[in-house]
Amino acid sequence: MEILSKAATVSALVFFISSMSAMGASLTVSQISRPLRNVRFISLAILANFVLMPLIAFTIAKVLWLDEPLAIGLLVLGCSAGAPISPKLSEIAKGNVPSTVAMMVLMMVITVVYLPVVLPMLLPGVTVDAWRIARSLLLLMLLPLTTGLILNAWFADLARRMKPVLDFISNVTLIGMTALIVITNSDRIVDVFGTRGILAGFVFIGLGAGTGWLLGGSDAGTRRVMALSTAQRNFAAALIVASQNFSDQRVAVIVIVISIVGLLLLLPLARALANPFGEKSPL
Repeated sequence: MEILSKAATVSALVFFISSMSAMGASLTVSQISRPLRNVRFISLAILANFVLMPLIAFTIAKVLWLDEPLAIGLLVLGCSAGAPISPKLSEIAKGNVPSTVAMMVLMMVITVVYLPVVLPMLLPGVTVDAWRIARSLLLLMLLPLTTGLILNAWFADLARRMKPVLDFISNVTLIGMTALIVITNSDRIVDVFGTRGILAGFVFIGLGAGTGWLLGGSDAGTRRVMALSTAQRNFAAALIVASQNFSDQRVAVIVIVISIVGLLLLLPLARALANPFGEKSPL
């Protein structure tokens, strides 16, 4: 199991780096910066991710009478936005990828500031190491994304040839990462049975997707971006907070379990959104 756990970590690292590099290799800085000038889009994204999702998490915990450690883990996830996997989900769903990348980077930056300020108010005694979260932003997202953007700007032909290779690597490692995470955490998933934690995860992800969809406006591509990006939470940031602050392992366990639920729900949802009339997915 230890070997599989290490393989899952390696798969995740390769996925994030190849996925972000592929996005950068197909985009320009102006394409990514343009959505950030859309005040309505950004305002609704912030509302969805940093007001409504924490509120949804809090409400679900109360309605389902979750044990305190599970409720805390769910709330931490509700406050953590900017998942590195969201651009890949948007690409699968044929959403607006530049908007997704812009939203992901902005949400992650806000998360780095938001968590240390808000979580101690919601959960007294909690401290958040902003640098540890920011480091994942820099190494797993911004650095490979910037490398891809530079490659596309200076060596466009090479970027076009590299894009399919990077896409293939990211697709393969996404499948491997998902399978390995499920396998290596199967005992933790079993431990959550009977606690209503898995049910909470399904409701949380479903309401997140619905909230993003409703706030996405009339454009289908933007709705897909908002739905998938709002539902998929920042697992890495939430797990850092959970492991740093709580001796009860169930806080980290519910973060892991709900993150698995998110992958299992949102990957098929992305494919369904790409082909609403039953057409075959290109992926």
